[in-house]
Order: sequence, then structure tokens, then C-alpha cells
Amino acid sequence: MVNRPTKVLIVDDSALMRKTLRDLFGSLGRFEAQTARNGADALDQVERFNPDVVTLDVNMPEMDGLTCLSHMMARSPRPVVMVSSLTRRGAQATLEALALGAVDFVEKPGGTVSIDIDAIRNDLVMKVDAACRSRPRIARALASAARDRVEAATKRTRPAAAETASGAVLVGVSTGGPRTLEDILPLLPADFPWSIVVAQHMPGAFTGPFAARLDSICALAVTEVSSPTPLKLGHVYIGRGGADIIVEKRLGRMVVNSVPEDPRYPWHPSVERLVTSAMETIGPSALVGVQLTGMGDDGAKAMTSLLRAGGRTIAEDASTAIVFGMPGELIRMGGAAKVLPSDRIAEQLSTWIH
Repeated sequence: MVNRPTKVLIVDDSALMRKTLRDLFGSLGRFEAQTARNGADALDQVERFNPDVVTLDVNMPEMDGLTCLSHMMARSPRPVVMVSSLTRRGAQATLEALALGAVDFVEKPGGTVSIDIDAIRNDLVMKVDAACRSRPRIARALASAARDRVEAATKRTRPAAAETASGAVLVGVSTGGPRTLEDILPLLPADFPWSIVVAQHMPGAFTGPFAARLDSICALAVTEVSSPTPLKLGHVYIGRGGADIIVEKRLGRMVVNSVPEDPRYPWHPSVERLVTSAMETIGPSALVGVQLTGMGDDGAKAMTSLLRAGGRTIAEDASTAIVFGMPGELIRMGGAAKVLPSDRIAEQLSTWIH
């Protein structure tokens, strides 16, 4: 039996961008590509072409990417990779798209597309491949999402002067992470007695808006880390994109800090580097590693070492992981003390840490 080509629908209002991406996927020999000029055209093409994956521009006339995505996920859900500009407005729209069910996103090149497309070629193809193997999740109903936010708001009795945390939960996450973190973190109470440090693979323009979005729906205080920051209970620290995040000791205090990317690690913010630094600074017994959805194996080795040294670890189960690469590697290495679907992880953390 001969495998058929992967069917890709390219949705963009730029004729040059549509042609460039169609030529890119066509040149690889394993894709069949069609194009659509806006969201309304895309919905029609989804019905007729039935693509395996869609690349979707955010800003388009007649029907924009978010509106198109919401209709698509309601009518005929399938993996979607957003193509977004690295502006604050673009970042906020992209985060909303991820909450609606998009699998991942890539930067939309500026300037002359025929030149700048080279900068995202490998990333785009890799993420389209990963999206085809992913488990896209349909957005929660609007009423349910609103109820979640109201319930979270009622729990926002944050300590006036948060105490120093005695331990930390270290979260590694990549593709599919924003939506998954939005499902887990709002379930934790404001007085959660440890810090939570998150290494989410994401560009620098996105981590600030992402932290603000999480802060608005969580009882925990959520901030992006850009400088040495004391580890406090009831706080979530998001590693700044375009850098690594580590735990270290300064003036006798445990702090989380943003540092330049270390080229020895292929992904950033590096989960491996975060976990290693925390083990050296805090010690394994006061750490929990949580490996969530994502491509690759970042953090699997360090979290396996953490478990063997006396720490505790959780790997997200394949039933909920949008991409099972990172948690799957942790399980394969024997480094997962627990394997849980995303909707049970917050409960397990609260059971372990109280």
C-alpha cells in the first residue's frame, strides 16, 4: 500500500505568500497543497479538499483567522498551525487561537516573502508534520470557559506578602502547551505552598502576553521572568522566550532568573537546563517535575535523573497530550513516577504538596 501525500490547506490573504508556501510544500514531494485567500474561502475548501492540516493566517479580510478557526473547530475539527506576526497584538490573537484549538504557530515573515520564507522553512514543515500526528482539542464551550474564569476569580485571595517557597514544581512543555497550561494552572489554589516554574518553548514576543493571560484566569499570580526573582509560594514563573530560565541562589535566597540561551541545549527556554539548575540549587526532594505535551525530548533526561535522586515526576498521558513526544520520552526512560491525563495533574500536585 502506497501512502498518500499529506493534504495541506494554506490560508493567507497574500497571493505571494500562498504561492510561496504552496511551492515549498510541493517541492518536498510528500504534500498535496491547496490554497484559500481568506477564512470564508478556507471553510469552503475544508469541505471540498478535506485537508489533513491547515496553515492559517491570523489577519485577513472578509473573515479573519480566529473567526475561521472557531467555525472550523465547530464544524470539522482538524490540526491547524497558525501563521502569526510577532507583535503584541499578533501574540494575543495567536494565544486566543491556541485556546480555540490550534496546535501550534509559526512566525509570519516580514519584508520580501521570497527571501524571508527561508527563516521559517524548517520550523513550518516540522510543525505541520507534528500537527498531522497530533490530537487537536476542540475549544471548550464559551459558557464553560466563562464559568471557569468566574470560579478562578473567586479564588484570587492571594497572600498580601507571599512567603518564600520551600520547593518548586518544574514544568516542561512545548507544542500544545498554552492550552494545556490553561487547563491545569487555574485548578490550583492561591495558597499553593510551592512555586511553579514553567519552561514553555515560545518566542520572546509571546511569553509576556501569555503570562498576562494566565494571570487573568488563575488564582495563582503568574509573571514572566526577565530578571532575578525570588521564589515565592502561590506564584507561577514563565520563562521569557528567547532565553533560558534557571534556579539559582543569590544573597542567600532562592531565585528564578532569565539567562542567555545556552547553545548546548537545542530548545529554549530549556527544560533540561531548568531542571538541572533546580536540582543543584534546591535539591531533588523539594522538587516535582511535570512533563507536558511537546515535540522532541527536552527535559526527559533531567527529569529521569530527578526521579532517581529522590524527586517526583509526572508525565502527561497520551490520551490528552496534543503531541506525545516529550512526555513519551520521559516514560520511555523510566523517569515518570505518575502518568496522568492533563485534567488530573493539578489534583496530584495538590495531593503531593500540601
